[in-house]
Amino acid sequence: MPAPLVLHEDRLFPAEPTTRAIARRLFAQVKDLPIVSPHGHTNPQWFADDVPFGDPTSLLLIPDHYLFRMLYSQGVPMESMGIPRRDGGPTETDMRKAWKVLADNYHLFRGTPSRIWLDHVFATAFGLKVRLTPETADLYYDHIQDALKKPEFKPRALFERFGIELLSTTDSPLDDLRHHKKIRETWDRRVVPAYRPDNVADPEFEGFADNVRKLGEVAGEDATTWKGYIRALEKRRAYFKTLGCTSTDHGFPTARTADLDPAACEKLFAKALAGKCSAEEAELFRAQMLTEMARMSVADGLVMQLHPGSFRGHNPNLFAKHGRDMGADIPTATEYVNNLKPLLDRFGNEPNFTMILFTLDESTFGRELAPLAGHYPCLRLGPGWWFLDAPESMLRYRETVTETAGFYNTCGFNDDTRAFLSIPARHDLARRMDCNYLARLVAEHRIDEDEAADVAKALAYSLVKKAYKL
Repeated sequence: MPAPLVLHEDRLFPAEPTTRAIARRLFAQVKDLPIVSPHGHTNPQWFADDVPFGDPTSLLLIPDHYLFRMLYSQGVPMESMGIPRRDGGPTETDMRKAWKVLADNYHLFRGTPSRIWLDHVFATAFGLKVRLTPETADLYYDHIQDALKKPEFKPRALFERFGIELLSTTDSPLDDLRHHKKIRETWDRRVVPAYRPDNVADPEFEGFADNVRKLGEVAGEDATTWKGYIRALEKRRAYFKTLGCTSTDHGFPTARTADLDPAACEKLFAKALAGKCSAEEAELFRAQMLTEMARMSVADGLVMQLHPGSFRGHNPNLFAKHGRDMGADIPTATEYVNNLKPLLDRFGNEPNFTMILFTLDESTFGRELAPLAGHYPCLRLGPGWWFLDAPESMLRYRETVTETAGFYNTCGFNDDTRAFLSIPARHDLARRMDCNYLARLVAEHRIDEDEAADVAKALAYSLVKKAYKL
């Protein structure tokens, strides 16, 4: 008999009975609150066209770099999982075979958040009762495939079933946002874009010069000059706002900022367009662009998110075959105090400016990020992101940040996922971990339970709406 798939009602709660009971009571007050997802990478076309998802592999495995990076680390070829190749090389097209690769290796995810999320999806979204194993691979595939044919598993129906109040995608300034326009015209739910200009703001992004040319075309500006380039970026931000955008997102390697004079900006921009920037000049250009984006946010009110500290595409062979976002991005040490100072000197006290800081470097929680957010009115701290969205990392974040920045200089939770069905699983995990931490504070008589309940509701719902101006 296959082993049963059971989601224990006390999962992720403290083992000590008294504290666990408090966590249960707190969680009962937040578990059914609406989901606000202000930063993610789901495809807006899903909700615009509302056509059924194709198959289990394309829905659950191929979009999720958490999954295929683990399998790749154990020597499983990306091609065997059906991951497309940008170089035109062969890859598995039989999605059932690709699914069996996941099932054969599902034991690799023991103890990881991916296991928690996937089991939650299997049990709650699809009603599966047994574990995924090599022996149950076909049962899973057939069960999920049959479910995806039903109207209640179409994208819009799942959105409503999951209790999602708002979902933000992440979009290039070059995108015409036609899917977002269609959503607004045909559906009364909130799916909004976020403005991600890395491909036109980073001279080391592949195709930078061509991307800037396209930016000028879509904005109706001469983007070959510094002033025209800046106007084009501003016009695209304004267009994004008409479709509900409230935030920008920046994923540069570091948090470095700069405050150059216009002549220096013009000269640096010309070198970037010509492809003649040194590594230091490219870093300086990115640094200036963060300050420019902050200036724009002061003017138009868009919330600025900064996600630094990832060495992207660390594996050049994988990048050549499959491109970006293939699980080969590695965290790096990141400095904020000195790097952010030029930007904060100009805009750190502006009442209309909000900047949400993320990190992949846990050593900065207590030393840099919490003290910065505990002082500057414009700063808020993003939750554990990417490699830090695991249960233990979430606890370390709360333990380290709360003593200096408190709860109310943070901005709740965001799921940061391409895997649509994992959104409720990720929010469930985050809410459980926050209740875990708060229950300890109550058990230690550091706060009262009614206060903990207020904080739990804020972390699950209200803080994210306030931080992202929703």
